[in-house]
Amino acid sequence: MTEPNSKARNTTAFYIQSVIAFGVSLFGTLAGIYYLPLDPWPKGFLVMSMLFLVTSSFTLAKVVRDQQEEAMLKEARMQRLLSEHEPFSHAG
Repeated sequence: MTEPNSKARNTTAFYIQSVIAFGVSLFGTLAGIYYLPLDPWPKGFLVMSMLFLVTSSFTLAKVVRDQQEEAMLKEARMQRLLSEHEPFSHAG
C-alpha cells in the first residue's frame, strides 16, 4: 500500500523570489504603459487588459491546483478502499 505524499512546501526563499518577481513585472509593465506616447484612453485600455490578465492568471492557477488536489484525494480514497477490502480474508 502506498500512502499519499505529504503536501510539498515551498521554501521561504522561493516564496520571496516569487513575490519580488511578481512585483517587479507588474511595476515594469505599468511603468511601460505610463511612458508610452499614447492618449489616456489607449493607456487605460492597456492597464485594464493587463489587470484582467493578472487576475485571470491567479484564477487559472487556483483552478488547476484545486483539480490536482481533488485527484489526489480521489487516489487516496481509492487506496484506502483497496487496503481495507481483502477479498480472501473471509474464505474458509
